Amino acid sequence: MSLFDSLARTILNNLGPETQQQLMQQATAFIQQQGGVSGLVQKFHDNGLGHVVESWIGTGANQPISPDQVHQVFGPQQIQALAQQLGVDPGHAAMGLAQLLPNLVDKLTPNGQVPAANEIEQHLATLLQGGLGKLLG
Repeated sequence: MSLFDSLARTILNNLGPETQQQLMQQATAFIQQQGGVSGLVQKFHDNGLGHVVESWIGTGANQPISPDQVHQVFGPQQIQALAQQLGVDPGHAAMGLAQLLPNLVDKLTPNGQVPAANEIEQHLATLLQGGLGKLLG
């Protein structure tokens, strides 16, 4: 585990269960706002990070994403809005998304394929019930 991953996990673990659940919900909302996983994939490609998101979908290792790259894809306004909703610093919000998104997209794309929209909603509901620990575990 890299230093970045260790730091991100520490920050996420210190958020508290309610804030962690909110971050999970916001991460899934980001995906849904982008048009689901396929829309998110397009947004990453549009911002020069297609290779990163494709690694999350594929069956191999997930490439990490930095908080700066999260800002690049979603823009500072969306990160600021998320931070306000969570009551955390924008840097922490971006770091949380950087830690969550690779695993979240990976779990939503079993067998290296983007499932249909109705299947994604079922996966999201299951992941939200399992919580952050299950996603990061």
